[in-house]
Amino acid sequence: MLRYALIYGAIAGAISITVITLGLVFGDGNTGSQAFGYLIMIVALAMIFVGVKRYRDRDLGGVIKFGPAFMLGLAIAGVAGIAYVLGWEAYLASTGHAFIGEYTAGVIEAKRAAGMAGAELEKLIAEMDAMVENYANPLFRMPMTFLEIFPVGLIIALISAALLRNPKVLPAR
Repeated sequence: MLRYALIYGAIAGAISITVITLGLVFGDGNTGSQAFGYLIMIVALAMIFVGVKRYRDRDLGGVIKFGPAFMLGLAIAGVAGIAYVLGWEAYLASTGHAFIGEYTAGVIEAKRAAGMAGAELEKLIAEMDAMVENYANPLFRMPMTFLEIFPVGLIIALISAALLRNPKVLPAR
């Protein structure tokens, strides 16, 4: 079971971080929409379903209970989250940690262009400065990065376990 978690988790993490970083590198400097980022994660984390199904069909003769299926799904999500964090840290290191400065500047400019001014703008600038300071700390940044992807994996693990515990759902051939 560990082998499936490592293989499918690494694939899911690699897909998600690769597509997101390529979007940052070759995009217009904007990180894109959050909805698009989470869509990428959902597609990549479909590896949870694939990994659980493959384990069920190859190693268990086409039958798996909810608990083991869910635990394997969580393990795949955890490995994917770790791969995602490591990939993001590599991206940050290769860009001199420029992301957070560009991101916060973009948020401030968007609010300024929308008409925000005065004390409200100053409050936003202070919040963005605090975010930059917190993001510089890897003990803050790495768990936050992990929490971007893991809840999506948790939901997909639940759905996968619920579906695949029924041997009639996509039976082995």
